[in-house]
Amino acid sequence: MDQKRWVYTPKEINVKRGVAYGLTDLMGGGWNNIVSGVIFAYLTLSVGLNPAMAGAITGVARIFDAIFSLIFGTITDGFYKTKLGKKYGRRHFWMLIGLIGFAISFLAFWVPATSIFGPGHDFVYYLTVYTLTELFVGMILIPWETLPTEMTTDYTKRTVLSGSRMFISATGTSLVFFILAILQSLPSAAAKKNAYLFAGILWTILFVVAIFISYRMTWERPLTKEFIAELDARPKLTVGQYIRETLHDYGQTFRNSAFRKHLTIYIFSFTGKDFYATLLPTFIVVCLGMASNIPWVLNAFAVFGILSTLIAAKLMITHGPRFLYSLSYIGIILAMIAYGLVYFLHVKNPLTVLIIITIIYQMSRGILEFTPWNVFPFIPDVDHIMTRGDKAGTYAAVMTFFRKSTGALATWLAGILLEELGYVTNATHQSVGVTDRVALVFMIAPIILIAIALIVSWTFKLNRQTHETLQAEINRLEAGGNKSEATSETREVVEELTGHPYESLWPDQTFEERQVQKNK
Repeated sequence: MDQKRWVYTPKEINVKRGVAYGLTDLMGGGWNNIVSGVIFAYLTLSVGLNPAMAGAITGVARIFDAIFSLIFGTITDGFYKTKLGKKYGRRHFWMLIGLIGFAISFLAFWVPATSIFGPGHDFVYYLTVYTLTELFVGMILIPWETLPTEMTTDYTKRTVLSGSRMFISATGTSLVFFILAILQSLPSAAAKKNAYLFAGILWTILFVVAIFISYRMTWERPLTKEFIAELDARPKLTVGQYIRETLHDYGQTFRNSAFRKHLTIYIFSFTGKDFYATLLPTFIVVCLGMASNIPWVLNAFAVFGILSTLIAAKLMITHGPRFLYSLSYIGIILAMIAYGLVYFLHVKNPLTVLIIITIIYQMSRGILEFTPWNVFPFIPDVDHIMTRGDKAGTYAAVMTFFRKSTGALATWLAGILLEELGYVTNATHQSVGVTDRVALVFMIAPIILIAIALIVSWTFKLNRQTHETLQAEINRLEAGGNKSEATSETREVVEELTGHPYESLWPDQTFEERQVQKNK
């Protein structure tokens, strides 16, 4: 192995390097919004697939991706043993393979299937190409997310690397919709007809360049003899053993009361957002009868989510997560009601009204996406007093796994609902009452899901004050303090957060000691 290769050569970590690392999230943020907000519209309004089949394409592919994500992390962990892993980096090798595959499959997705195979092969073609694209995206993002740990052990420098992600991701979201809105607004008939293909070409170029910059300007921890010895000393698990261990660890997280509530809030709110993104183009084009570029013009106002994120960062400190959840979810519910009123009151020339509603929605959405992942760092501390373990990675994996799975089901279910309601793709006129039913689903489905998240958020007690009490108790116990000396206030807070009697917490052995004993 050549330790002098650029992939093993550390460099100064500064803001420029942080931006270079974060550029991959231009694709990360953009891709997630293409999945939830563009692909369903493309497959139904442009390709002409019926909504159930269009929903099945994203649903099936994302389930495959969720399973793939479960095992791919351990594949990259052990790839240092191979010649390719030693030469090109156990993380960077897969990023490069994923980048090449993504460039081909993502671009191919926007090429009409009929121009390659003729009519009758649309479903199989788009399912295959989209599934491959999801797997290539995972092949890029999973190793990429480990790079801050590979590049430095310094907390501040890791923060520099990760800090730019949020804003770059939001920029990716806005660019995706802005590009499509511009292309569908061009006067040329050919440009409108091929808007998705041209957008796909531009997105591919943008994402590939961004990912390649991240690929070349990051590095991995050199595979020194000491580091290889450290890696080799870790437990050897087959893929089957790894899956069983992982599923067991996943299940154990649900013993944590704060996490159960946190995950419920996260899943229901994000699934409500998915329903909105999936059905908005159908609502605007079919129900309101507006031009095909209007949904993308409205979605480009996602840039206001960046502004609300900055506000949320301040409010998180001064008011806590429950306030942010209420602010976000009530804003989204009011926006969805307003969308429905625009349709049922037959508002004429509603674009200005829709812009105002959308800005309210996008600002609320920005807070919705900001809050759970800013609450998350405190969740493993609740587990720590329960198990004396450090399982932040496991908790993050559970959130990601369920997010991918429910995101897939949301789009699939939306497609099935549209078909059951009588919606016919590319019909000049829908049957009587169909647009009313579609508008109701567009309005009510997100409201129900967001309302569930709102109600659960009112019972969520983890905030700065309760976390300080929890952390103080952990520090006292780690210093050798006696559990019998805990104050009644501390006991009450800890029991509320964990969902377990205080006496059952802080076991005599650490999590690692129990694991060693278990594996003997």
